[in-house]
Amino acid sequence: MKTVTIYTDGACSGNPGPGGWGAILMYGAHKKELSGGEANTTNNRMELTAVIEALSALKEPCTVELWSDSKYVIDALEKGWARGWKARGWVKSDKKPALNPDLWEKLLQLTETHSLRYHWVKGHADNECNNRCDELAVMESKKFQ
Repeated sequence: MKTVTIYTDGACSGNPGPGGWGAILMYGAHKKELSGGEANTTNNRMELTAVIEALSALKEPCTVELWSDSKYVIDALEKGWARGWKARGWVKSDKKPALNPDLWEKLLQLTETHSLRYHWVKGHADNECNNRCDELAVMESKKFQ
């Protein structure tokens, strides 16, 4: 399987409010940027959408090094929380409803196609790719303001 490195980020002006997402996919010398946004959304929905769109852009099953500054996304995938929420009918261990089940459903399906390794990166720090994803996400969110 090919190994692809993906960076993702989401942004929202207000929560909820206008939001955007950005992703960078890298394979060898190839680099592709993706971005989009919504008029009324949340930061977490944009973080999830960035990962979903990036994984959906892959044309075959890949080993994916996924980098995100979202603890929500990384922890829920890496620690198995999202699978637990799904198994309990989208209810968290504290008996509260899990948020964004529509997006988690799509993302969990994509994690079955690809082999993922998860990496948390500090946001708004010195990671060039994470900062570029943030720029893309903010630029998209401004289209809806």
